[in-house]
Amino acid sequence: MLGKVSLFANVPQSQIEELEGLCVARRYAKNTVLFMEGDENNQLFVIRSGKVSVFVQGDDGKQLILNYMSEGDYFGELSLIDSRPRSASIMTVTDCEFLTMSRERFQEFITSSPELCMTLLQELTGRVRKLTQSVKDLALLDVYGRVAHTLEKMCDENKIIRDPKPTHQDIANMVGSSREMVSRIMKELIIGEYISQKADAIQICKPLPKGW
Repeated sequence: MLGKVSLFANVPQSQIEELEGLCVARRYAKNTVLFMEGDENNQLFVIRSGKVSVFVQGDDGKQLILNYMSEGDYFGELSLIDSRPRSASIMTVTDCEFLTMSRERFQEFITSSPELCMTLLQELTGRVRKLTQSVKDLALLDVYGRVAHTLEKMCDENKIIRDPKPTHQDIANMVGSSREMVSRIMKELIIGEYISQKADAIQICKPLPKGW
């Protein structure tokens, strides 16, 4: 399993097997909060199956979804490196299975694996770049632009968004807008035959317009 995870892509197979021996398998039901922003938590999580949402929450209780993660993704590495509280909250969107590793085990391994150190630096750099793009989108794009960008980012190679299908409130939480505004935009995209909605999925039927 770990050999398919980008963080461990350059680690020799012998060390992958050693790492897997240090992991603990865990299962959580749908809608379980694994930890909240600010929590002290010393576990690295690798998703074996299922999907989670990554979100932050303001003092008024309003949520902003930063990302969705699924099989092969990982989270929790920042707290393992700097020992500071969690920077975001994680909740399961479906039933999930994980491999987890403690901070102590992870730090012991990383000090003896230069391949893992270099890959970790590259992975963190990539995440900073994605975060910069997300901040840019929120700052420079209007609500329609943010919705369109989010739909394109979430779809698979067949231009389908599913597992699970996001609600209008989910999309609103991702783009920092109201559900009513997102619903109006989605309705117009359906009328224009840019997207179609099924019971379990959203299909992008043709390239979304650059502006509205």
